[in-house]
Amino acid sequence: MIEVLVVDDDTRVAQVNAAYVEKVPGFHVAGEAYNAADALRQLEALPRLDLVLMDHYLPDETGLAVVQEMRRRGHQTDVIMVTAARDVATVQAAMRHGALQYLVKPFAFAGLRAKLEAYAELRRRLDGGGEAEQAEVDRIFGVLSAPSDPGLPKGHSPTTAELVRQALMNAEGPLSAQELADRTGLSRQTAQRYLKLLERTGRARLTLKYGDAGRPEHRYVWATRA
Repeated sequence: MIEVLVVDDDTRVAQVNAAYVEKVPGFHVAGEAYNAADALRQLEALPRLDLVLMDHYLPDETGLAVVQEMRRRGHQTDVIMVTAARDVATVQAAMRHGALQYLVKPFAFAGLRAKLEAYAELRRRLDGGGEAEQAEVDRIFGVLSAPSDPGLPKGHSPTTAELVRQALMNAEGPLSAQELADRTGLSRQTAQRYLKLLERTGRARLTLKYGDAGRPEHRYVWATRA
């Protein structure tokens, strides 16, 4: 089993992420920490730890500061950043400090599962030891490029999905399919199709706006704004 420490300042989010981890075969949650000090304490106390899911925004220190301290103390435990921090400087710093993956919140279970499965595959490839030819080196590095959202249905464009996601995230409130279409240049039918997809995967939430008569209008809001 791959032993995992889940670090997040929000206890509810930590519990959800821990539940996600436990659903992936071969992974076990060794502990949860809600601040930097507790994360470092558990790193020292746990008898075995393979992977840390590290939030960046912690109440007493940043997640990257924890990773720096881990390395200073000699801990080579692998790290996947799981955070709402999306600025390029933080992403770059995470790479420089040895984070293997970077998953931006919010995400559905499929997104985290893809990262964990890619990590497990990487460990399997490395456990054999020995020497590697260039082709094998390329395969090892390629393992970590697994898509964040492998569950995108056939016929759906990642570019269009990202366009819709950005429009929802930047909106000040819920949007109807027509409002989303006006903002993105998509057709109303296409906007509606992607909104329903995001709702099914838990990234958007449906709200209803009731008028004077007729059916209520379906409006969608990015999950973190609901």
